[in-house]
Amino acid sequence: MIKISKRLHALADMITEGSVLADVGTDHGYVPIYLLQTDKIPGAIAMDIGKGPLLRAKEHVEAFGLGDYITLRLSDGVSALSAGEAASVLIAGMGGGVMLHILEEGEEVIASAKELILQPQSEIERVRKYLYQKEYIIDREDMVFEEGKYYPMMHICLGRRKQKIPVCSGEEWQIIYRYGEKLLQEKNPILHQYLLYRIGQYEKILLNLSKQQKETAEKRRAEIITELQYAKKALKDNWEVY
Repeated sequence: MIKISKRLHALADMITEGSVLADVGTDHGYVPIYLLQTDKIPGAIAMDIGKGPLLRAKEHVEAFGLGDYITLRLSDGVSALSAGEAASVLIAGMGGGVMLHILEEGEEVIASAKELILQPQSEIERVRKYLYQKEYIIDREDMVFEEGKYYPMMHICLGRRKQKIPVCSGEEWQIIYRYGEKLLQEKNPILHQYLLYRIGQYEKILLNLSKQQKETAEKRRAEIITELQYAKKALKDNWEVY
């Protein structure tokens, strides 16, 4: 049995049992291998834009004797995936900008699936904003802390768009984009830990910037103050802190 990280385990838990999985940016192919070994899915299409990662995935797939169940494809996003081939689409372990490119370029193919699982490594506020603007239904979120890093992830229900958009102020939307509506509602303990961590970071940055007189430092200081206010409000509104 393959051993996978806490982050990958949390992502695997979001995949609906019995679904054919399209793993975009599969890297080592660990998630589809784990899901097949645990009899959660009948098959998978593992894709990556890099030949190196795809070769590593192929080695692992063959080592576990799963070549008949996992199809490997060289692909930029979902360009090598046809509409209706997969019920679950997993896009994880990449920057938010790259993820947005995949979502925009592959919107039609992705819309043919039943669920979408995302785990951006950066710019998560941009990803969440895009999803809300496109009226995708984010029905689950999770967050994992592993090896000194925080990993937020989300499950999107496809096939029935037009989610009920919450009525929020501009500031509240900015907090949702950064920290996640479901994570905040559920008072996720890892998010709580993350907010405290971010507040500490922002306060240290402000202390360092106060020692600088450059115009660029003033601009950066204003940006950090805004981010600090968002983090503190998220804590105050959901954990009655600050």
